[in-house]
Amino acid sequence: MVEQITAMLGLVGVLSILCQWLGWKLHLPAILPLLLCGLLVGPVFGVLDPDAIFGDLLFPIISLGVAVILFEGALTLNFSEIREHGRMVTHLVTIGTLVTWAVIGSATHYIMGFNWEMAMLFGALVVVTGPTVIVPMLRSIKPKSQLASILRWEGIVIDPIGALLAVLVFEYIAVASEPTSHVLHSLVYMLGIGLGLGAASGYAIGLIIRRGLVPHYLKNTAVLTIMLGVFVGSNLLQEESGLLTVTVMGIWLANMRGVDIADIIEFKETLTVLFISGLFILLAARLDSQALLNLGWQGIALLLIVMFVARPLSVWICGIGTSLLRADKWFLSWLAPRGIVAAAVSSLFAIKLESQGVQGADQIVPLVFLIIIGTVVAQSLTAGMWARFLGVKAGSAQGLLIFGASKFARALAKVLLSKNVPVILADNNWDNIRLSRMDNIPVYFGNPASEHADNVIDMSGVGRLLVLSPYRQLNPLVTFHYQDLLGKNKVFGLNNSEGGSARHQLSESYQQRLCLFGESVSYARLASTMAKGGVIKITNITENFTFSDFKERYGDGALPLIYLQDGKVKLITGVINQLPVGIELISLLSNEAISGAQIADEQKVDVKRATKASVQSAS
Repeated sequence: MVEQITAMLGLVGVLSILCQWLGWKLHLPAILPLLLCGLLVGPVFGVLDPDAIFGDLLFPIISLGVAVILFEGALTLNFSEIREHGRMVTHLVTIGTLVTWAVIGSATHYIMGFNWEMAMLFGALVVVTGPTVIVPMLRSIKPKSQLASILRWEGIVIDPIGALLAVLVFEYIAVASEPTSHVLHSLVYMLGIGLGLGAASGYAIGLIIRRGLVPHYLKNTAVLTIMLGVFVGSNLLQEESGLLTVTVMGIWLANMRGVDIADIIEFKETLTVLFISGLFILLAARLDSQALLNLGWQGIALLLIVMFVARPLSVWICGIGTSLLRADKWFLSWLAPRGIVAAAVSSLFAIKLESQGVQGADQIVPLVFLIIIGTVVAQSLTAGMWARFLGVKAGSAQGLLIFGASKFARALAKVLLSKNVPVILADNNWDNIRLSRMDNIPVYFGNPASEHADNVIDMSGVGRLLVLSPYRQLNPLVTFHYQDLLGKNKVFGLNNSEGGSARHQLSESYQQRLCLFGESVSYARLASTMAKGGVIKITNITENFTFSDFKERYGDGALPLIYLQDGKVKLITGVINQLPVGIELISLLSNEAISGAQIADEQKVDVKRATKASVQSAS
């Protein structure tokens, strides 16, 4: 039996990675291959029976996995970021959540025959979308920047909010089964434990991180173990309060001042990918295919109401008073796929409610999976065509993501932004990020190759990556990550190699990308030029002042970087001898080149004056 459990755990791990890879390769949400895989190994071929294999361990596995998923999602809920992304996002995650919950809950009661408590629990479970489903869709659809930002941030923010709503409804159902005199007391006690212990634990962890009481190499592990300990302790103090506690704990930690949680989020998201993938295969394998079929026309009718009534009504109500056009609202009305959080939380609640003998609990999971399958499949296949029909697809992506926010990168970004070219600076160095923010440059603080960056960085309108950082070990990782997302011919870096032996250690495919601004241009050269008074300047190349005139004026002290032509950004990635007229050339000019040009100008003025004086004296 032990060998069988070990083999099944290994199988789930291998299959989860294969499904994640397949989703990445096909540019599809990973939830689709995970769902298909779980159904195949579970009800179809009977290879994996989670209940029979794991027995009493299944509930703790799912419970701890859901706790980690909710905590990681709550860590992304920064209230200041919600305000930064406009009224529509704020409306969707507040008013929109309530509207969607009310519509789906009411429809579930009348169509499926659920009692009001179970109907409202189901409605709370399926209000969430989630970035793991939305982001892959947005990459393939490529809608306008504003719409992509709204959908991405809605998915990030609504995860913990929807989970919190579902937990509160579930806790009401759990205590409602007790004698009436105890219902209010139990619910208040549960909310007090969840909110109070969650806030206190989040504050305590924040103090530990802020004061450096735990060494850096133990920080992530310490936060994880403390979170799991608080989850278990909360459940011991009051049954079923643990999920609320860890959700509040994560939200508190995310909004605490002076606490750097970037490393924690990156560590947790790695765990979350593992938990999400493994859990979803186990949950799909537990699914009874007959139970799905037994939902009949009522299940299909409820799915149609979710897609064609609840979502459009929510979007149009939330859109009142915003600047969104009708086409924008119709696009948002169609795109709201449900994700893994709904599946994981519903399965956990279903197990608990079934053990309490609550009527309708056995239908919760198949109904949630029906909504997930229907929304993801239908919207994945049609959203691109819908965006084209409405005319909300983005144009050619001319924006740049720059990894490395050095003085040179900041100066280049400011020049590009002045020409309305979208630019985002990403860096691990807080001082660089702080200085960039002071210059009003859009930034991302952290590793741009992380899953958190994939979900948070607004890549709409951004088509290329420039690697301008001094981090030799991280640069290849970021390069290859964005080659997969943007394409090999969209990622370029500086040649920071130190001699022939080091260069031969680099792969050939990576070497080909190290040609930005010329094959011999390194980070050290750019930093040195800027430190000695170099500036980045825009020069109009015209018929009267050609590129040859430019080279003659500034000599070897001028390094051409980028030029703008007919609204398009052209990168210089090699030796150039000529450039077309009618362009705006962005170049780095050394202090010597600027001084030389000024001296030459003064000499020309002196010559003109001397010539003019000689002419006047002769006359």
